[in-house]
Amino acid sequence: MKFLDLARIEIRSGSGGSGCVSFRREKFIEYGGPDGGDGGRGGDVVAEVVEGLNTLIDYRYQQHFFAGNGRPGMGNQRTGANGDDIVLRVPEGTEILDEDQETVLFDLTEVGQRVVLAKGGNGGWGNLRFKTSTNQAPRRSNPGQEGIEREIWLRLKLIADAGLLGLPNAGKSTFLASCSNARPKIADYPFTTLHPNLGVVGVDNAEFVMADIPGLIEGASEGRGIGDRFLGHVERCSVLLHLVDGTSDTVAEDYHTIIGELEAYGGELADKPRITALNKIDALDDEERAEKLAELEEAVGGPVMQMSGVSREGLQEVLRAVRGQIEDDRLRIKKEEQSDEEDTTWRP
Repeated sequence: MKFLDLARIEIRSGSGGSGCVSFRREKFIEYGGPDGGDGGRGGDVVAEVVEGLNTLIDYRYQQHFFAGNGRPGMGNQRTGANGDDIVLRVPEGTEILDEDQETVLFDLTEVGQRVVLAKGGNGGWGNLRFKTSTNQAPRRSNPGQEGIEREIWLRLKLIADAGLLGLPNAGKSTFLASCSNARPKIADYPFTTLHPNLGVVGVDNAEFVMADIPGLIEGASEGRGIGDRFLGHVERCSVLLHLVDGTSDTVAEDYHTIIGELEAYGGELADKPRITALNKIDALDDEERAEKLAELEEAVGGPVMQMSGVSREGLQEVLRAVRGQIEDDRLRIKKEEQSDEEDTTWRP
């Protein structure tokens, strides 16, 4: 299945049906009075999070979604049928944006979550509603309320526990393939990865989800390369794993390039917990490894882990460090939720 994380669609809720002007016409009833029914209500446009989806590819081939209109009212006090709702099925992590592509209207993060994007119009009143003591035979009814038409954007941000960062060919896809059930494309040329990949990683009888995004290059935050489109997919992660290519002659510069792009991207991405690892150490001799490690640690300003996705050397240690950060973040969130519950508790 092709990956699509951004889609523009047009939606329109249903218009309400018109009210009816009608009078009773029965034998032996001289003054039957009004009996016009109300119009039916227009259908809503609803977004619902469902299981089994991880892309917005369905919205590439269909961009218009219109709910059903309400039926008009009829005589004998019959109300028109309501219009059918239309449901947009989206994956977890989908944001609903306004037409400016910046204002977030809804953030859908849980399976089963439903939101109304456009509410259907109310049905018009029939003439029975306008009967009064002074107007026993009203010839008035209301038209149905018009539906709402708008343009919105769907933007998918994958939900993962950990995110992989690095320059092109830093070994991110090899690492993900060696520690999870994911099978991303792997080759020895830049930008092999063209869309995010998710993998379930198991370590010490625990599992977490890791996301691999296309490699970043300098200027990515300004639109260079393709990685800038996918930085949003690691915004929800608890921890970022930054892989630096150990075979590069400029490991310190490579590190600062990625950090600079995170800071330029904005938000809280640069402030997330981050683990830095020197990758591809299987291709280095002891002297080169020590030299590159010292250079990278100086750039980071702290300890750096070592690993190889090919030989799996140091792999478990890195995964345990990632899992530890994830568990710390989950514990922090749980404490914040408990604190919020205590703050809302009524006290006499």
